[in-house]
Amino acid sequence: MRFTSTDIEQVESTWQQFVPSASLQDADPRRFRFDWRSEELGSTALVSYRLAAQVHSKAEPLDQILVCRVDAPDARVWSDRAALTPESPWISDGTRVEAKWDRSADVRALVFDRPAAEERARQLTGDDLLELRTTGLAPHTAVDARRWDAMFTYVDQALSLSTSDPLIVAELERHALIMTLSAFPTTFAEALRRPAQRAGAPATVRRALTYIEENAHLAITVDDVAAAAFISTRGLQYAFRRALDITPAEALRRARLEGARRDLQSGNGRSVGEVARRWGFSHSSRFTIAYTQAFGASPSLNAV
Repeated sequence: MRFTSTDIEQVESTWQQFVPSASLQDADPRRFRFDWRSEELGSTALVSYRLAAQVHSKAEPLDQILVCRVDAPDARVWSDRAALTPESPWISDGTRVEAKWDRSADVRALVFDRPAAEERARQLTGDDLLELRTTGLAPHTAVDARRWDAMFTYVDQALSLSTSDPLIVAELERHALIMTLSAFPTTFAEALRRPAQRAGAPATVRRALTYIEENAHLAITVDDVAAAAFISTRGLQYAFRRALDITPAEALRRARLEGARRDLQSGNGRSVGEVARRWGFSHSSRFTIAYTQAFGASPSLNAV
């Protein structure tokens, strides 16, 4: 959406379509001019506008994560929690942030739907109980601020070239969220720093383990396991590493070795080689090595 306006009420109502709590106060109607552009990225909106006037703006997002940068020589940006650095991005998921300038400002913002962002963060961390919240307003460092600016520019330019391609838009939305959550203090960053969980594995890992146990005798792959757990293969790899300190491939291999061991103990097979092939081990010698490493004894029929 693009438009230019000198109508303060129209501008405020447009901004409120994206951030319902946003307001423009003390605007000087004699110099007011607003150039607006916005793009939709699934559950995320990218906003870029220039507002020429003396303005006092406020935003207090609800069920949203708002990331914004105000670029103006005379701008002041603050909240009840802290004073913020003008020309540096800030983030809020409920804290009221105010900005004021006397001439004109260029504003760029990303507005994330918080529940959708939380679901994506849970997939990325492998923590199905993660409550996505901001824990500070400013970026971790000045370098993180510059990285966020570079990401915004990249996403903005890419959207101008390919807004009709849903795959590209989805990837741009994912990229924008990851870069944002990495640049600012959030519970997402805290979850990434936590040591691997070894008990109470998240639901995605439990679903994957159940699928492996029930289907290890079939020609399934790690991609099949990820699909059954409703997560990407990369996300599954990360979730397993954090929860169990192993890879999904290692879990699948262990399940197949356990299945082969049960068959050998019950005599369910004419030979070790037959049992090995049944459980996906095409090379008997490699099966023997893996079995011995896992159970401390060579495989044999009726083994205990």
